[in-house]
Amino acid sequence: MRKLLNTLYITSPDSYLSLDGENVVIWDKEEEKGRIPLHNLEAIVSFGYRGVSPALMGGCAERNISLCFMTPQGRFLARVTGDVRGNVTLRKRQYEISNDKEISLGIARNCILGKVFNARWILERAARDHGLQIDLERVKKASGFLQQSLKSIKSCQDVAQLRGYEGEAASVYFGVFNELILQQKKDFNFSGRNKRPPMDNVNAMLSFVYTLLTNMIASALETVGLDPYVGYMHTDRPGRVSLALDLIEELRPVLADRFVLTIINKKILTGKDFSKKEDGAVIIKDDARRTLLTEWQNKKKDVITHPYLNEKIEWGMIPFCQAMLLARYLRGDIDEYPPFFWK
Repeated sequence: MRKLLNTLYITSPDSYLSLDGENVVIWDKEEEKGRIPLHNLEAIVSFGYRGVSPALMGGCAERNISLCFMTPQGRFLARVTGDVRGNVTLRKRQYEISNDKEISLGIARNCILGKVFNARWILERAARDHGLQIDLERVKKASGFLQQSLKSIKSCQDVAQLRGYEGEAASVYFGVFNELILQQKKDFNFSGRNKRPPMDNVNAMLSFVYTLLTNMIASALETVGLDPYVGYMHTDRPGRVSLALDLIEELRPVLADRFVLTIINKKILTGKDFSKKEDGAVIIKDDARRTLLTEWQNKKKDVITHPYLNEKIEWGMIPFCQAMLLARYLRGDIDEYPPFFWK
């Protein structure tokens, strides 16, 4: 099992990274701010435009360290990778299956089953633990709809139909998401999912964390030898990590949505940690983004029992486990891809 190492987040827009021996050196306006051994890292994420040295890019590629570039606001820009790794037979099988509508549908269907199942259990837990603080009837009604959706998803016959069921379930789930916000209701009112750009504080955090999770999954897929750009539900598009977007579906509710709710309900961030641009777009302030990244790192270290593998692992390892299970399915080692069912 892969060891969960650290992700280095560079949040200063003026920072530049270079390589000195086996160390990442962090520079800010020509002043050295710190250095970290490469062997301690699994990923580097830079929120700025100054970039990194070619030597560091090469060093990360050689060591299979993910190197991602984001805007200061958290929008994904690019990812640097080295030679394609893994068994060429596995990648050929991945590409073959992407052209097989029936097998592709089976993988995509399981990902969406995981998403809807996990979203439903988030609502069920809220009903169980906070029944007196929420509109229990609305939440239970939404949960019942998601339960019925699972039956429809299991029997759907094509990807277009699957997308329709997924979209309908997501609309119902997010329709009651505001009920799960128990604190700071004035500053974190949620009336629906919006993005590009996010128009409220909750959506700003959701978009930011979804991007972090997508990068984790893309790195996990590369680690096991799969191509993150060739998916089964999300169609191929230049620069889009379609397979990572497939696998993120089942993990959005349990890893990203629950994390954002915790940040709000524990008052780790407040309304003062956000700013609004002239076009209405909401931005997470620099200090708040650093706090969010620290909490994200801590969340990744929490331990759970994987429902399929029945092993105790850290949350941060879940994307690697799911990537590994998908690779096993593609190789024919298991009968179908087992989605992550949380309860």
